[in-house]
Amino acid sequence: MKKTITLNKDSNSLQRSRIYSSIYNSMWSWILLLIVFAAGCKKDEFKGEVVGLCPVVVSTDPIDKELNVALNKVISATFNTDMKASTINNTSFIITQGTTVITGTVAPTADKKVFTFTPSQPLMPFVVYKGTITTGATDTLRTAMDKNYVWTFTTIPQVTVIQTTGGSATPTFTSTQGSAVVVTAVPNTDFVFANWTEGGVVIPNAGSNYPFTMNGNRTLTANYTPVPPGSFAVNLSSLPAAGGKNTGAGAFPEGSSRTVTAAPNAGYTFVSWTENGTVVETDLDYQFILNENKTLVANYSIIPASQFSIILSRNIPAGGTVTGAGTFPANSMRSVTATPNVGYTFRDWTEAGVVRSSSTPYPFTLDANKSFVANFVINTYTLTTSTTPSGIGSVTKNPNQPTYNHGTTVQLTPAVVSGYTFTSWSGTDILAGNNDNPLVVTMNKNKTITANYTIIPVTPPLFVSTFGAFGLAGITNQGIFTVINDGNIGTTGASTTVTGFHDMTGDKYIETPLNIGNVDDGRIYTDGPPPVIFGAGGPFGGNASTKAIADAGLLAATNFYNSISPAQRPGGTVQAQELGGKTLFPGTYIAASGPFDLTNGNLTLNAQGNPNAVWVFQAPSSLTVGGVLPSSVILIGGAQSKNVFWYVGSSAVINYAGGGVMVGTIISDAGITLSSPANSTNTLVQTVLNGRAISLGASVTMVNTIINIPAP
Repeated sequence: MKKTITLNKDSNSLQRSRIYSSIYNSMWSWILLLIVFAAGCKKDEFKGEVVGLCPVVVSTDPIDKELNVALNKVISATFNTDMKASTINNTSFIITQGTTVITGTVAPTADKKVFTFTPSQPLMPFVVYKGTITTGATDTLRTAMDKNYVWTFTTIPQVTVIQTTGGSATPTFTSTQGSAVVVTAVPNTDFVFANWTEGGVVIPNAGSNYPFTMNGNRTLTANYTPVPPGSFAVNLSSLPAAGGKNTGAGAFPEGSSRTVTAAPNAGYTFVSWTENGTVVETDLDYQFILNENKTLVANYSIIPASQFSIILSRNIPAGGTVTGAGTFPANSMRSVTATPNVGYTFRDWTEAGVVRSSSTPYPFTLDANKSFVANFVINTYTLTTSTTPSGIGSVTKNPNQPTYNHGTTVQLTPAVVSGYTFTSWSGTDILAGNNDNPLVVTMNKNKTITANYTIIPVTPPLFVSTFGAFGLAGITNQGIFTVINDGNIGTTGASTTVTGFHDMTGDKYIETPLNIGNVDDGRIYTDGPPPVIFGAGGPFGGNASTKAIADAGLLAATNFYNSISPAQRPGGTVQAQELGGKTLFPGTYIAASGPFDLTNGNLTLNAQGNPNAVWVFQAPSSLTVGGVLPSSVILIGGAQSKNVFWYVGSSAVINYAGGGVMVGTIISDAGITLSSPANSTNTLVQTVLNGRAISLGASVTMVNTIINIPAP
């Protein structure tokens, strides 16, 4: 079909029509261009589809929701088109953590589609960050994004290790969430690892090698303690660190017996204990005497696929040895062997507390990992003791038990028996003539041991006299409770110098109702005149015959006094003036400054089982016994009063306050006083002398005194 154009006759109208057509076409071109640009970044009804060249973020590094992002990460964003660099800056490329904006540097790359953000400081560990690219970012045609692009990522967790005095530990590190990690603490010389703490709380069962699974940030502190004087350190580690846990580390006294124990983790088997690279033990338990610092390594190995492990331990490390541990092919026939040490007996094999066998060796099929305990029991023995002659003495066992474990040492001590001396031991494993006291016995079998005693022949005492009291110038009694047992009293003077006494014959020597002294079963020997009051057939005293007996008694006492003087018995052990509170063994003792005092407590004399033991005390000046309170002499170990002698150069005063028990024969060059007149009417207090009171140059005065004269 042809289009017909009709021309107007009027040529001006035709020209105007052409001009209008040109203007019309130009306007429509501009309108269409605006429509194209206006519609270039508009999304249609299909999700995700963009019409035109709208700039968008096509990827980020790290990607959205990424985990375990490195703390020094340079963050990048990639667009679908070249972007105008000046619009990609800190206002359009933003990284935040919570409400905090992270400072950093935004920079373009050689690829105009890729821009980076470098944080000014490393990112914090195990923290969620948010990245935002805003609509302020435009492409090279100045086309802006239609909306912000937002994504998040989480940084890698970190283990912060705090170093403390006394050692070094694994430096701070990062590791992916859920990964298996190990921190290691290494103590310095003279320090031992104490524990790991977190937030001030001790982590239980965490050794110097502490394995765990990453689950967020952790802050751990390795703590150490110094080794005390007189002790040594036991430091333990595992190789590899994740191979197992070890116990027995610490600081312990020098010479002590120590045991360290290895416990492999799942998937590992124990290999050996090494020290400075040298194998020292292949059992889980390693026992040793600690005589230096020890640094021990428990070596473990991974159990290969298609193999199972055999782990062996002992309930008592000293009980014996075990063999057969290691890794072996699955379902192979294996056996383990337990060999008891001397003094022990193998009992059985247990697994998880269940008895598997009482045989050694023990054969079995290796159908799974096996962990066996070899159970040993220590042997026990009896120790029977006796004495010879039968019924004499006894034996003390320390410790005293019905039975003893193998290797226990027992101390045997024979009792001290008056009149007998211990001479020797006899019995199981005792060498002839052994007289060790005490005897130390090591128990390695049942034993019977006898303590042998020998009777000690009794020798006569150094001095024997029938006189319990003798005064050159007389004897005076006050009170009604004075008694002289088993002997006599006397003087070489006139009978009138003896007052307040009567003897077994009925002779009375100036007694009054308040001054009555009884010479029980004995006589009173003096010069004349005879007493004026006497019993039937009397008087019996106060004559030449009694005077002769008194003279003989004085002579014998004088001779003995001289024999025990420092001049005739030299070499005595020098003793301080005060004897109270001391225990003295047989011997001669001389006062350092002249007098002897027994005023501060009691004096104990120990004969150590010897009935013939003798004590001679030389006081060149005076002897004072008792002060405000009375003092006594105590005899132990078979000591006897007949063998105790006191040489006194001047006077002796015995328990002037009343009371107390004095022991021995007192011979003085001057007077002897027993108790005081203040006690003459005291019905409750008597002063006791187990011995004799002999004054060679003066008188003997006693108040309510009991004298027990020793038998020869």
